[in-house]
Parts: sequence; structure tokens; C-alpha cells
Amino acid sequence: MAFFGRSGLAIKAAGIGAALLFSVSAGHTQSPGPFAGFDGAWTGTGTVSLSDGSTERIRCKADYKVAGSGLALKQALHCASDSYKFDLTSDVTSQGERISGNWSETNRNIFGNLQGTAGGGQIDVFVEANGFAANLSLRTNGTKQTVQISSKGEIRGVNITMTKG
Repeated sequence: MAFFGRSGLAIKAAGIGAALLFSVSAGHTQSPGPFAGFDGAWTGTGTVSLSDGSTERIRCKADYKVAGSGLALKQALHCASDSYKFDLTSDVTSQGERISGNWSETNRNIFGNLQGTAGGGQIDVFVEANGFAANLSLRTNGTKQTVQISSKGEIRGVNITMTKG
């Protein structure tokens, strides 16, 4: 599938949004597993850096549901910038330090895979779909989540900060 212009950014941004579901909130003990403290509503803002050197602000709202004794996570994420928006859903599971799952962007009927590792308040993840791949580094500190994403595509970098509540 080929992606064109700014509308293609929305599809690629869906992969970026998928990264947000991997953030683990440290300091909460509602359930065991890597998604402890993650349940609930989150909001945040950040920037998206494009291959042409421009940047845009991005705004996100997410709802996370932890299940399976804290080893499974379902997510609904809605993000928008000045030129695009997307609606993403994800299902993720954990086996030890390994994290894997899948995601879909409902408006454009696309889907992809997620895989990586988690531990010590940091998550390293690889996200992919047809025409898009990115490396993600996530850090947690209490109810604050920071997400850094790098890609060689149209979207070169993303920095987002989310807070719970």
C-alpha cells in the first residue's frame, strides 16, 4: 500500500500512536505485570518532526484497560495535529520481559504488529505496518509518560508527554 502526502502522515501516525500503549506507569500497584497502574484515561501533547524539517504539535487522548492479571492491555487512542487525525485500537500481551501485540487504525482500515521488551521503567519497542516502521523508547516516572519515536520515513521523530487523570 502506498501512502501519499499529508493523508499518509495519518496512517504513519497510527503506528506512532500505537507506541503510547506501551507506556508503563511506575509507582502504582493496582495489578501485577508490566501494565500495572496503566488503567484509565490519559492525555498529552507533543511534537511530530517531518522529513521536510517542519514540526507540528500533536494532542492525544487515550483510554487503557488492563486485564489478564495485568499481562494484557486494550487501548483506544485518539490523536490530532493541525493536518491529520487518527483513531487507533490496540491489544497487547506480555510474557516476561517480551511484549507483543497488534494495532489497527479504524478510519483507514490498516493494521500492524508491535514487539519489544520492558523492564526497569523503560520500554524499547519496534512498531511496523505496511509502509511504516519505527523504533520507540519509553520512560515512566509516576503518572508521567514520555515517548520518543524515530523513523526514516516522512515522520522522523515524535516526542509526546502523557499524564494520567
